[in-house]
Amino acid sequence: MINVLFAAHPDRWAAYETPLRTAFDKAGLSVDLRQEFAPDQVDYIVYAPNSPLQDFTPYTRTKAVLNLWAGVEKIVGNSTLTQPLARMVDFGLRQGMLEWVTGHTLRYHLEIDYFLAHQSGDWKPLVPPLARDRKVTVLGLGELGTACAQALAGLGFDVTGWSRSAKTIPGIRSLHGAAGLNEALTGAEIVALLLPNTPATENTLNTDTLALLAPGAAVINPGRGPLIDDDALLAALDSGQVGRATLDVFRVEPLPADHPYWAHPKVTVTPHIASETRPETASEVIAENIRRSEAGEELLFLVDRDLGY
Repeated sequence: MINVLFAAHPDRWAAYETPLRTAFDKAGLSVDLRQEFAPDQVDYIVYAPNSPLQDFTPYTRTKAVLNLWAGVEKIVGNSTLTQPLARMVDFGLRQGMLEWVTGHTLRYHLEIDYFLAHQSGDWKPLVPPLARDRKVTVLGLGELGTACAQALAGLGFDVTGWSRSAKTIPGIRSLHGAAGLNEALTGAEIVALLLPNTPATENTLNTDTLALLAPGAAVINPGRGPLIDDDALLAALDSGQVGRATLDVFRVEPLPADHPYWAHPKVTVTPHIASETRPETASEVIAENIRRSEAGEELLFLVDRDLGY
């Protein structure tokens, strides 16, 4: 029997219990799944970083911690966590993200906001360019960023991707490093941020990098709030250097009601809904990782502690 501890916010148990049990049965695993165990009896921990469990020291038998979220920035630095840590990458997260990014990219590409603002009977034609003539940059080429870049390229957009280290992705112009970042942003008309939140990625979009964009560019951020210098973005919006922004993630969440983003006419706020972990698909990933571990195979989506993701 494999003992699996579900260590997430209590209200998540109702959503995950049945999908997890179903996925374990489908994978042929004999699992005792509970919300409580003696720490020295736990083989695997299904984990969310907002769980009350923050001290992993007593979990001496635990083979792996399986994160329910794509982001691990709130747990990766925990010095008591010595067990392997796997982040969540699943079909539901990937599909939800590429739909959200593609939708908002098309919104800006097709000038939908312009037409919504001209519904008073005044005939004002505005023909957008073809997608091949629209420069789109995706910052971050992990699982989610790659999926979004490929989806946009599939629609015909002129897509450039950027990552900290070199990547080769068919059909995507891929740049890396500091010089590559400047090149990727120079002249970009739509920028989507899908980087992890690490000290190296904080304020990736700042006064200097925002100045590289095409005048009136659109910024889309479903990644992490600290990727953007908020004051710099507000200034760029006010000056017209950035024409519009759709923001799904923020340094403080929920976004305070008095934050300037709420009232800014060029900003759309969505409440961290770009991509949600779906219990059914996430449970399948967790079950597969436990199956792999029990079979002596390498875990999927292992976190590199040095890189922070």
